[in-house]
Amino acid sequence: MGTTIKIYLPRHYGSTDQGSPEPGSKTIEGGLPSETVMVVEDEDRVRAVSAEALRELGYTVVEARGPNEAIKMIEAGQRLSLLFTDVVMPEMSGRQLVDILRKDNPELKVLYTTGYTRNAIVHDGILDSGTKLLPKPFSIEDLAEKVRTILDGR
Repeated sequence: MGTTIKIYLPRHYGSTDQGSPEPGSKTIEGGLPSETVMVVEDEDRVRAVSAEALRELGYTVVEARGPNEAIKMIEAGQRLSLLFTDVVMPEMSGRQLVDILRKDNPELKVLYTTGYTRNAIVHDGILDSGTKLLPKPFSIEDLAEKVRTILDGR
């Protein structure tokens, strides 16, 4: 009765040198509290995880449960360094949200995220080719790198 699970892990022979990073590991570049990222995501848990990761990286984070809430916050004077938005949401797409926001702020920096493949999003006309996209699920390292690249204009 019940389940038995056996996990076989390889034994590591050698030192446990903690001084140098492993080959291929990335250095995480954080943000500044003066850099504000708005996370627009209709799924509460996904939004909470993304927002917390960005806070851990040092950014000031504001959260919106959907595009309409994001628009209201920005119309009320919320300033942004970056908009981090899901592509597919019930009220409107992330692309539609960005089109609306860029009418008043054409230089708005945007990072899209989605659980769909890049091909499905770009080839179905939802996003333009070359758009900054971070596929779900993503690591904090990938998030840090993408956000920093966009904010620094690299």
